[in-house]
Amino acid sequence: MAKTLGIIFLCFLLLLVSLEIQASGTGNSASQGQKQGNHAMYGATQGSLHPQECAPRCTARCSATAYKKPCMFFCQKCCAKCLCVPPGTYGNKQSCPCYNNWKTKKGGPKCP
Repeated sequence: MAKTLGIIFLCFLLLLVSLEIQASGTGNSASQGQKQGNHAMYGATQGSLHPQECAPRCTARCSATAYKKPCMFFCQKCCAKCLCVPPGTYGNKQSCPCYNNWKTKKGGPKCP
């Protein structure tokens, strides 16, 4: 009798665990994706950075260039204004419109 009761209890626990896994896998997938998406875009969308976070983001952005000093200067200037730095070392400026649209007097891109 005790053995049968133990087996029934284990089956019940397995059923609960499988239902919990299924509920968390399907019911919250949209909100989890949204959280992951926001985390991935943190710092890459306009206004998403704090001013003190510009230096490390610009260091990463300018890591592949041979002209680190001017890259860092303009990146930090752009970050201070836009509060975002596009991901990666080149391109991806579409994620930060302010960073993308700020131009020099000659019409070239101001932000690296």
